[in-house]
Amino acid sequence: MLQDLISYSRYESPIGQILSFYNDNILCLLDFTDCQDRWGKLLKRRFPNLLLEEVSGLSDLDMRLDDYFSKSPTAFDDLAMDTGGTDFQKQVWAALCKVPFGSKETYSSMASIIGKPKAVRAMAAANALNPISIVIPCHRIVGKDGSLTGYGGGLKRKKSLLLHEQL
Repeated sequence: MLQDLISYSRYESPIGQILSFYNDNILCLLDFTDCQDRWGKLLKRRFPNLLLEEVSGLSDLDMRLDDYFSKSPTAFDDLAMDTGGTDFQKQVWAALCKVPFGSKETYSSMASIIGKPKAVRAMAAANALNPISIVIPCHRIVGKDGSLTGYGGGLKRKKSLLLHEQL
């Protein structure tokens, strides 16, 4: 049986340790270490014959994360990613990348932005399955009343990320 070799590295962030996963040196998943149930399921679903290999050393992504946590709104511009997912999920994730640093959108506004105003729940479900946390800024999506709802890394981190991005 052919193995799906996925390399990963660790990054110490102000809001917890982050793991970045690479398939053929392309970022395919980024999540917090303590969210293993979530990232484990996402990896297994996409790579059924998963074999993980930890790598060390400063990477381009580490420098970009340093920039992000130093409030650079362009830290992730032109970063090569391979999200996998359905066409609809990819459409949602691409739209999330267009929500500016320091801004927020609602689930319903995002559904309208992608041209599917009645697909709020489907948009929210795709948002929840975002495999590349922070880089694809799903944390910028809030409830219609501005409340913080849902975030794979936890609402405390979502709040921290939104506060961090305030300009």
